[in-house]
Amino acid sequence: MTNPMRIRADVRDGVADVRMQVPHPMESGQRKDDKGAIIPAHFITRLEVHHGERLVFGADFGPSVSANPFLRFRFKGAAAGDRLVARWVDSRGDSRSDEAVIAGAPA
Repeated sequence: MTNPMRIRADVRDGVADVRMQVPHPMESGQRKDDKGAIIPAHFITRLEVHHGERLVFGADFGPSVSANPFLRFRFKGAAAGDRLVARWVDSRGDSRSDEAVIAGAPA
């Protein structure tokens, strides 16, 4: 299993600003190792972020996304103290889920 996602979210006037980094090697299947062997493809295929029961971000990734992708998005209807749940599934069937609490507006 990989390291946890780094998720930071704050809210101002009901709009959440979410920033997250997703640790994952994101191998395309086109690179070679030191001995010239192809490194097998291994990348996130689906990433979702839920606010309660509501899907607020969803993305289908492919092999062209860089390692450890950084994402930023906004959505309406959030409040300080609300929870976000982020989950990804990769091309090998591995998955990870992490949670974050939305903070109040930054100073």
